[in-house]
Formats: sequence, structure tokens, C-alpha cells
Amino acid sequence: MSRIRPLIAVVDDEEPVRNAFRRLFRSTGHEVEAFSSGEDFLLSLVEHEPDCLLLDLHMPGLDGLEVQARLALAGSRIPVVIVTGHDQPETRSRALAAGAAAYLLKPVDEETLLASIAAALASAPGSSRITALPPAQTRL
Repeated sequence: MSRIRPLIAVVDDEEPVRNAFRRLFRSTGHEVEAFSSGEDFLLSLVEHEPDCLLLDLHMPGLDGLEVQARLALAGSRIPVVIVTGHDQPETRSRALAAGAAAYLLKPVDEETLLASIAAALASAPGSSRITALPPAQTRL
């Protein structure tokens, strides 16, 4: 079954951050699923895949780089946008070399985040997904 609105998965161990991202994406017409851990997100892939993944790097358990690596090993083509509050040049290099569509620093500027998600959705391999709703339909 095809979705009309893009589904964004948010993986961040901080509940207030997950909730803020969820509100932002819903306000712009996206469907959103939020996960508190990389493990929970990976388990959800058994049922369905999101159109894009917003992934925090520093989390207990599987960190963002490990989630990204497991997605690659599984052959996943989900575009990944990385967010982090702890930027390190080597981490940035690893995330981008592993195929991250964007690497953003917290606190994230909303316009930059939305533009990064839209670009990731538009550039997804084999994607014919709708990346944005017409303006009249973006308000819920």
C-alpha cells in the first residue's frame, strides 16, 4: 500500500526532542513514528519502512552510526539525516561516508531540517514519493 504523506522515522533517546520533531513534521504534513532507541527502530522495520530517517548519533545501546551501519548491511535504501549535539570531525566524516543525506547540529534550525528532509526524500534511490503536500493541504 502506498502512502500519500511521507513517513518520517525519528530516533532520539530524549523524549522532549522526539516530541518536538514529531510536532514539527506533523505540522508540515508528514506522518511520523518516533523511537527512543536504535534497537526499537530496527525492530519496527519488520513491519514497514519509513520514507526517511532522522537519527540521533549519541544514544545508549546502539548509537546512530551503528544503526546506520546495520541499515547498510541489510541493503536498506532509507535516506538518513543525522542530528547530533556532540559534533566531532571524525564522526561527521564517518556518517557522511556511510551515506548520510545530511549531518545537522542540535539545536537544529527548523528550516534547515525541513529542507534536509525534503532533499533526502527527493533523492531517495528509485523514489517517486511525494515529498511535500500542496500548500492548501499542509495544515491539519
